[in-house]
Amino acid sequence: MTILEKITAYKRKEVEAKKEAFPLSIIESLPYYERDCISMAHSIRNSNTGIIAEHKRRSPSKSVINDKVLLPEVVKGYENAGVSAISILTDTKFFGGSLEDLVLARHSVSIPLLRKEFIVDPYQIHEAKAHGADAILLIAACLSEEELKSFSALAKELGLDVLLEVHNEVELNKSLHPTVDLLGVNNRNLKTFEVSLDTSKALSEKIPNEFVKVSESGISSLKAINELRQYGFQGFLMGEYFMKSDHPGNKAKEFIDHL
Repeated sequence: MTILEKITAYKRKEVEAKKEAFPLSIIESLPYYERDCISMAHSIRNSNTGIIAEHKRRSPSKSVINDKVLLPEVVKGYENAGVSAISILTDTKFFGGSLEDLVLARHSVSIPLLRKEFIVDPYQIHEAKAHGADAILLIAACLSEEELKSFSALAKELGLDVLLEVHNEVELNKSLHPTVDLLGVNNRNLKTFEVSLDTSKALSEKIPNEFVKVSESGISSLKAINELRQYGFQGFLMGEYFMKSDHPGNKAKEFIDHL
């Protein structure tokens, strides 16, 4: 069983338990559920940087990345640095995040927030809206084409942008739906955890221009971003590079100032 299969199997059980504890009627009654979202796609298209900075405490492959710095300090630092959007990990078991992190980030900044989660059920999309997200992540590797279509359509009904993540051409071909806003290419091989920007470069010409192209994982240099821009990428999801610092916001500002 791959790490992705392990995570999604656990996630399905977790969601079923949450549905019993917090029915959808409760989720829909939360204050942020009626909030107008900020378009992450629009923010990236109109940004000079395209940086999507991530708040991530740990990961299955790297263990603890940074669990000392407080979330409000991180996200405010990112916003002040000039990032286009912020990705908030909300998975608890594998990444040490939570929906409370998303709410706290929403209280702290006024730029688009992406709920970074392993979404396997429509319930989680309603959760994202109710806790202050502006966009959700859908991962093609763990969803069928019908699920990708229906989940992205639901997100659009709720006013959320959709970042759909692929790893190869097969996944890309089942992901080109009009209810998707951003197409993300994950440079990390989910079986070996090796990272190569060649994955983004190889898939770039196969992504229609109506989607905002986002490159994810393994981006840690100005050179990498400048190379990826030549392949049409406008968004760059960066997590560990900033979070490994004692002051992620300062690290992001230093990076962006040189971009």
